[in-house]
Amino acid sequence: MLILTRRLGESIRIGDDITVLITGVEQNKVKIGITSPRHIPIYREELYLKIQQENKEAARIDEGDLEEMLGLVTE
Repeated sequence: MLILTRRLGESIRIGDDITVLITGVEQNKVKIGITSPRHIPIYREELYLKIQQENKEAARIDEGDLEEMLGLVTE
C-alpha cells in the first residue's frame, strides 16, 4: 500500500486518466473529488462489496435449478 500525505487543494494522479483531489478536511473526515474516464466505475468500498455479494448470489445455481434446466433441454 502506498501512503501519501496531501493538503487541501493538492491532488494525486493514478496513471494518465485518474485524478484524486483533496477538496476538504473537517474534523476526522477528508472530502475527495475523483476525475476519471466514464468507462471506469468509481464506488465507495461498502457499495462495491455489496454489489460483489449480490453478483455472487445471482450467479449461484441451486441443485433444483440445474435439474430444471436439464429438464428444459431434454424436452
